[in-house]
Amino acid sequence: MAVAGIVAVGGLAGIPTLAATPLPDGTAVSTATPVDHDDRAAEAVAMTAVAPVSSVSLDALPAPLAELLSRLPEADAMRLRRHAVRWQAWSPPQRAAFAERVAGWDALDADTRGGRREAWHAWQALPEPQRERLGEMARGFAQRPEAERAELRKRFAALPQEQRRGWLLGPALGADYPRLHPLLAQLPAEQQAPLLDVLHSMSAAQRRQLGVLVQRTPPQARDALRRELIATPGERLQQWLWERLER
Repeated sequence: MAVAGIVAVGGLAGIPTLAATPLPDGTAVSTATPVDHDDRAAEAVAMTAVAPVSSVSLDALPAPLAELLSRLPEADAMRLRRHAVRWQAWSPPQRAAFAERVAGWDALDADTRGGRREAWHAWQALPEPQRERLGEMARGFAQRPEAERAELRKRFAALPQEQRRGWLLGPALGADYPRLHPLLAQLPAEQQAPLLDVLHSMSAAQRRQLGVLVQRTPPQARDALRRELIATPGERLQQWLWERLER
């Protein structure tokens, strides 16, 4: 993989472990989910879900969390209650450590928070095998000498913004992003998840073929191409690519 990819996916793989707070049972809880404004209360205890609970005592929670619970839709309120169970299991030092992390988040500038928020959501959207691969790459990157890591980060930062953002799609799609960018640009929200699912399911050779097809497709025809790609069953995908390339 290109040097830029090593840096990019290494950084992305580190997002979920930026801050892990140990619980009394020894488990680690990721607290790296970005928090900001009204979202802060809902996400401030963003942790692994536990068994659903319909009600818990909120006396030990910060006032913003307890107040927000009454204003949330039921699904979000249930999620917050699950988080509350974990919060109440923390000792005072653990809660203080979390508060320190939240303060650190608040101290970041808006651009940095936005970048980390985007990386977090990108990580959440990745298939589990790619998360595991990213974790391995991040550990390998961390073992490189500091001077080498700094140089790689510098080279990555010098890339065009769109190319850097492409690596948020993970190690597979990140490498193919330049040729697939026209297909992913101005992507309607309702097409995003199904299109990424299809792209992740394709082999590297199939994505290269798709890249050729994308480059041949005029801008006004790309939406139709996306819809056709999404609607094609997986077992017919290779045949569809051959047929489209032969037109």
